[in-house]
Amino acid sequence: QVQLVESGGGLVQAGGSLRLSCAASGRTFNTYAMGWFRQAPGKEREFVATIKWRIGSAYSADSVKGRFTISRDNAKNTVFLQMNSLKPEDTAVYYCAARTDFGLTYYLTRANDYNYWGQGTQVTVSS
Repeated sequence: QVQLVESGGGLVQAGGSLRLSCAASGRTFNTYAMGWFRQAPGKEREFVATIKWRIGSAYSADSVKGRFTISRDNAKNTVFLQMNSLKPEDTAVYYCAARTDFGLTYYLTRANDYNYWGQGTQVTVSS
């Protein structure tokens, strides 16, 4: 089992920044990737960014490219989402996710690709 705990959400004005963190614990030795998703009220869960755990290569959704950056600290089993130039449409609950596996090579961009989830953290961007 892997446990994920997000932190760093809050209320920010448009144009501001927030940094989300997600700490992983438990059986993390075979983590292949970690990702961030978000879900706004009345909408489906949406892919934001993912990072391959061992090599650190990352991929982001077009809607956040150039504004959001995913990174990780392997030693602390923590993944981060730096969010700059925030917009009101970025308002959502942000979820951290992890996939444990061996032998995969591709970026994981679907919610069904992940087998562990955090509880979510609210991000609200005011106009």
